[in-house]
Amino acid sequence: MADLPASLLTPAARRWTLASGALALIPLLLQLPPLLASVFALVAVVTALLSGQRVLPGPIRLLLVMGMLAAVYWQLGARPGRDTGCALLAAMLAIKPSELRSLRDARSLLGFALFAPFSAFLLDQGPLTMGLAVAAALATLLTLQQLARAEGQAPNAALGGQLRGVGKLVALGLPLALAAFWLFPRLSEPLWGLPERAVGKPGLSDHMEPAEWLDLMADDAPALRVTFFGTPPAPEQRYWRGPVMTRFDGRRWDQDPYADQRAPATVTRAATRWDYQIDYEPTDRRQLVALDLPLQAPEGSTLDGNYSLHSVRSLSALTRWRLQSAPAAAYTQPLGTFQRRATLELPPDLNPRTLALGLQWRQEAGSNDAAIVARALDWIRSRFAYTLSTPAPGRHSVDEFLFDQQAGFCQHFSSSFVVLMRSAGIPARVVTGFAGGQRNPYGNYYVVRRMDAHAWAEVWLPQRGWVRVDPTAAVAPERIYDTLEDRLGTDGGTTLEGRWLQLGQVGDFLRRGWNDLVLSFDANRQQQLLRPLGIDTLEPAQLIGIFTTFAAAALGWMAWLLARGERERDPLLRAWHRLGRRYARHGLARGPSETATDWAQRVHREQPDPPLISLSNRFVQARYAGAELDPSLVRDLHRHRPSTGATS
Repeated sequence: MADLPASLLTPAARRWTLASGALALIPLLLQLPPLLASVFALVAVVTALLSGQRVLPGPIRLLLVMGMLAAVYWQLGARPGRDTGCALLAAMLAIKPSELRSLRDARSLLGFALFAPFSAFLLDQGPLTMGLAVAAALATLLTLQQLARAEGQAPNAALGGQLRGVGKLVALGLPLALAAFWLFPRLSEPLWGLPERAVGKPGLSDHMEPAEWLDLMADDAPALRVTFFGTPPAPEQRYWRGPVMTRFDGRRWDQDPYADQRAPATVTRAATRWDYQIDYEPTDRRQLVALDLPLQAPEGSTLDGNYSLHSVRSLSALTRWRLQSAPAAAYTQPLGTFQRRATLELPPDLNPRTLALGLQWRQEAGSNDAAIVARALDWIRSRFAYTLSTPAPGRHSVDEFLFDQQAGFCQHFSSSFVVLMRSAGIPARVVTGFAGGQRNPYGNYYVVRRMDAHAWAEVWLPQRGWVRVDPTAAVAPERIYDTLEDRLGTDGGTTLEGRWLQLGQVGDFLRRGWNDLVLSFDANRQQQLLRPLGIDTLEPAQLIGIFTTFAAAALGWMAWLLARGERERDPLLRAWHRLGRRYARHGLARGPSETATDWAQRVHREQPDPPLISLSNRFVQARYAGAELDPSLVRDLHRHRPSTGATS
C-alpha cells in the first residue's frame, strides 16, 4: 500500500469515508418513505462495493441516476416539496461512491454528505435526528483527520488522540453556536416559508372519505400533547374538535366552504372552564383542534363559523397554542336558512332505504326530534358492531352499512347517522377530530395520538342548538374510555405490556422535554431569557448588544485556540511544555537558557526524579537527534507528574 500515489485513497481511508457518508445518510433515510429509503440504502451499498474495484462506467452511472429519479417519482410523484428535495439529495448521495478514487473525491463526498443530516431537519427536528446529525458531523471530522494524515503520509495516530483533536474543534465553535442559539435576535414571524411536502404527513384533513382514516387510526405516533392548568376534563368531555363536514356527495364529506366567512354562532356557556396548552406535532396542514368549544382563537389562528380552528400558517414544525374552552349550554342564535338547507341536503337518487326509514321515523315521532335521535342510538346499540375490517363501499354506501353490514368504525357510524338524521328532517353534520388522550404520569400531561382520530355527529335540536352525538360510543364505549392509561393502571405496570407502556411514557416525557428546551425556544422565550436576573424583557437593541458581546468573546476564544495551535503544532513539543508547566507550579520552572537535559538534571539534584531524566533524554533524541519518534513518548509526557517530594 505504500506504493500508492499520495492522491489516491488507501483502503483504510476509503472505509472511513464510506462509513462517515453512510452515517450522514441515515437520519435522512429515516424521514423518507420506508420502501424508498430501502431502495436508496441498497443502491448505496451495491455502488460502494462495485466501485471499490474500478470506476463505474459513465453509462452505468447515468442508468443509476435515471433509476433513482424514477424511484422518487414512483413514491413521491412529480409535485415539488421538501420531502422530494430531500429524497433527491439522498439519491445523489447514495450513488456518490461510484466516483470515489482520490483524496479529493473523498473530501467532496464528505462535504456533500454533511448536507444530508441537516436537510433531515426540514422533515423532523426531534432528538434522534439531532443525535444522528451530531454523530455524522463528528465522524466526518475524524475522517478528514485521516485524509490529512494520508495525504501527508504521516503515521496513524491512536483513536484517543484523534478524538481529542475532534473535541478541540468542537470546543472551538461551541461557544459561538450557543451564543447564536440563545442570543441571536429571533423574529416572531419567519422571513420565508418552507415549501409543503409532496406527500403530506398523517393528520386531520378538510374532507373525509372511505379508507382514508385506516392509516391514521393505525398510527400510534403522538398528534398533540396537552397540559391542563387546573382540573382536566372528564373522559367523556375529551372531544378535540377539528374540521366540521357538511357537504356529502354519497361517498365523500367536505367542509362548509363558507364557514370561514361566518362568525361563530352565539352560545350560552356552561359554568365549566378549561385552560390548557397544546403542543401540536407537525402535519403540514392548517387544521387545529380544541376542546368543545373554544372561547376564542389564539394568536396565529382563526375561528370559523363552526367553531373550528385553523392555523394561519402551515403546521410544518412543532407549534404551541394556549387555549380556553367551555361547553355550550345552548345556542342562542337560531339556525340560518342557508345553514339549515346545507345541513339537510342529501345527494339525489342515493340510499333510498335510509331515506324511507327517516321519513317513517318522522311520521311516527311527529315533531319530537330528540325521540328520533334516541331511537337511532337504541338501534345502533342493539344491532351494530365495531370493526376496522369493512368492505369497500358501493353506490348506496349508507344503505349498505345500515341494513346489510351493520359493522364498521367511526367514519361509517358518523356518516350514516348524519344521513339518517337528515332523512328524518333533522339538521346534522359530521365533526372530525380526536377523542380521549393518555395521561403521562411523569410529566402530568396528556398525549393524544393519531390513532385517537375520531368522527362524531352534531344534530340541531330545538331550544338547544347543536348537540354532540357519538353513535360509535353507543356500540363501542371502549373507543372512548378504554385507553392505554386504563390498561397501565389495571396491572400497575407489572406485566410485560405494562412495563413496555411505562417505557414508552418515559420516552415521550423526554421528547416533550426536548420540545420545551429546544423546539419551543422562540422569540417570546428569548425575551424572557434574563427574567431570573430581574430583567423582565429584553429590547431588540439590548439583545443585539448582549449577543455581540458574547459573540466577540467566543471569537476571541477561537482566535486564542487557533493561535496557540499555530504556535505549537507539534504534539511532542506541546506535551513537553505541559510537563514543564506542571513542574513550574512546584517552583521548578525551566530557565530560559536551560536545555532540556540541564533542567532535568537540576530538578533531579534538588529532588531525585529518575523518570524525568529518562523522559528528557528521549525528548532530546526525538526532537533534535533525528531519532524515530516513539509513539508512547507523547503519552508518557502527558502522564508523568512531579515527585511528591518536590517543594517550592
